[in-house]
Amino acid sequence: MTVYHKFFSEDTRLYKIYKEKFTDVSVTLLLLLLATLLSFIYWRISQNAANIALLYVIALVLIARKTEGYFWGIFASLVGVICINYLFTYPYYSLNFTLTGYPITFLGMLAVALTTSAVTNNMRNQMQMLADREKLLVEAEKEKMRANLLRAISHDLRTPLTSIIGASASYITNEEVLNEEQKKELVSHIYEDSNWLLNMVENLLSVTRIQDGVANVNKSYESVEEVISEAIIRLKKRLPDTQLSVRVPDELIMIPMDAILIEQVLINLLENAALHSRSELPIECYVDETADFVTFHVRDYGIGISPERLSTIFSGTAYTGNSSADSSRGMGIGLTICKTIITAHKGKLRVKSHDAGTEFYFILPKA
Repeated sequence: MTVYHKFFSEDTRLYKIYKEKFTDVSVTLLLLLLATLLSFIYWRISQNAANIALLYVIALVLIARKTEGYFWGIFASLVGVICINYLFTYPYYSLNFTLTGYPITFLGMLAVALTTSAVTNNMRNQMQMLADREKLLVEAEKEKMRANLLRAISHDLRTPLTSIIGASASYITNEEVLNEEQKKELVSHIYEDSNWLLNMVENLLSVTRIQDGVANVNKSYESVEEVISEAIIRLKKRLPDTQLSVRVPDELIMIPMDAILIEQVLINLLENAALHSRSELPIECYVDETADFVTFHVRDYGIGISPERLSTIFSGTAYTGNSSADSSRGMGIGLTICKTIITAHKGKLRVKSHDAGTEFYFILPKA
């Protein structure tokens, strides 16, 4: 198998080399032929050979721009001088390089070819360097995202698992001495933490829908109103007592997105507001639009988030503060995944404080 792959890779490399060479030959011959045909047309019209050299210079610039290296530009310079001498200079259809000015013409065309080839090669090298740098930055961002997700997972999963193990151990060990109310309380804790773990698994499965880091999502035009409606229905199944105030524009808004992923983002933001704002006031979920973008808002009227936490809230890092709304489990990995999903949609996820709480909002392009 290793030998097969070695020969296959070698054949592929040779194929690319031959393809590039064939392309260079084709471009050079085609442009020289086109320059010659245009020169004949111009010659028939004006009978003036003075400007014919300019047609070959234009062809020469294009050849040097479209081919690799310096060879084809030099080759085109030589062919151009020969064609001008042989076809358009008296005596016609014969070579005579003793005429005054032809060495200068050849040197001028050669200088154009070398200069254009040098500039083109320099541009290609710079573009390759920029592409390599961009690739490294993308890989670094992917590694950062993976590291943040792993940190968030380890932090956010440990708490409910410890709670489930502790509650179940207490129930098994002290079953005979516990009354019905205490047993129900322990089972309720296990049920709540199990549901939270299920939600976390759904979040992780959402990330697996994003292929190649944040590069690709399967987008189709979806109704904004239907996506919000579905997200609220799913949220109500988990948190039936959540109070919501929903506003959407009267006109139908269709934008390209992965509806399931955007629903997951809305559910995460609404659930965070319901669980961590510590407010009984309704959570506002509304949409506004501009000519090019649609913005989804989730605003709560709770205790807010501390300013030092706002700058790192999407990083997935654990927070140890006790005064802010996100000091308990649940706001690490969920927001990291929200950020990943919105970035994959070429959008932006932001958070800001207002006078009576916190607002999360994300922007998606219409096209």
